[in-house]
Amino acid sequence: MLIALIGPPGAGKASVAQFLAQEHGFRLITLGSSDGQGSIAGSSHAPLADSKSTSKDPSDIGSSHATPKDSLHAFVGSQGASLAESTIQLPNSKTMLDYVTDRWNDRFVTLDLTTFSDLDAFIKRPFFLCVEVAGPLLMRWERYSSKHGPIGLEDFVRLDDSVLYGSGSSPDGLTSRPMLSSKSSSSIVGGNGIVDNIASISLSPFPSNPVSGLTALRRYTHLSINNTHPNLDLLYEGLRTLDLPSNERLRPGWDTYFLKLCNLASLRSNCMKRRVGAVLVATNRILATGYNGTPSGLRNCNQGGCARCNNTLASTSQGNGCGQNLEECLCLHAEENALLEAGRGKIASEGATMYCNTCPCLRCAVKIVQMGIRRVVYQLEYGMDQRTKGIFKEAGVEILQFHLDA
Repeated sequence: MLIALIGPPGAGKASVAQFLAQEHGFRLITLGSSDGQGSIAGSSHAPLADSKSTSKDPSDIGSSHATPKDSLHAFVGSQGASLAESTIQLPNSKTMLDYVTDRWNDRFVTLDLTTFSDLDAFIKRPFFLCVEVAGPLLMRWERYSSKHGPIGLEDFVRLDDSVLYGSGSSPDGLTSRPMLSSKSSSSIVGGNGIVDNIASISLSPFPSNPVSGLTALRRYTHLSINNTHPNLDLLYEGLRTLDLPSNERLRPGWDTYFLKLCNLASLRSNCMKRRVGAVLVATNRILATGYNGTPSGLRNCNQGGCARCNNTLASTSQGNGCGQNLEECLCLHAEENALLEAGRGKIASEGATMYCNTCPCLRCAVKIVQMGIRRVVYQLEYGMDQRTKGIFKEAGVEILQFHLDA
């Protein structure tokens, strides 16, 4: 496993690396060496022990964007000989990729993958996890000042901007930016259950003229840690709850996998009330997926297809809140759609006819449409026949009232 930590100055990347080394046996990998050949462990790291930094704040001992070698040397040196002796120094990212690939069952952490080309090479590998460490600007400024000496807030903001948006930004703030994927923390799912986007990582080639800043690199992050902790103890307590080394972060278990697919399916929802997704599974194989919305052939709910969800019912004495007027709703639930979809193929391919002694209600009508049934024959009338017939007409379903001989 290789965890790459990225983030702005003073966010706490080095402290997270320190935590991983001390509590989970990760070995730090740094890039570049004085002889250009790289080295592994031992006396070659003696110069790294010169740092004077002893702060216990949960912050970077430096920013690899601002002073890459000084910050890493300070980090390793501040941890004493044991970490220095276990640190691996390699000449470039290609060598790192080969080295870690050969030892993918071991645990490594680095702060040195900070470019598009570096991350694009690693993101394809199943042992790689990219973690962003962030934090409030003023808190990061205070941390940075305590490590590197006093720096004015305006100067720090300039430094922060150069890290976030790259040094190539034009004076007027305009810059060509790469297309970024929709991204959110993979460890946090919002109250609506759909914030975690399964498509957060794009494997498309990086732009030909990429912005070098951190903002553009966020497309690669699997997880974001917001470090608002005032001391190391609280930071470490929070990190323990995240369980960064968990194999689930590299290869999700079945429950995680299928629930993420539910979240993805929900993005296809057209219901005006709520996004919901469902996946029907047997023996860890997908039988069908579903999302909520009006059935196939009818106008989408978000285009006015369902009067109840759009609050346009002629009579709304009870209101259209949660659980109200459901008998008027034309939207199928995600679970219903998944169940219906599981048997749809056979019905649709044979052009099935539904026979029922009473005209279907609205709830049954939308299920009939979704299943691909092409013809409905009924005997007795019901209280909402005209609305049912309107649905069938819009969806192209033939409906016929048939009177049995006495």
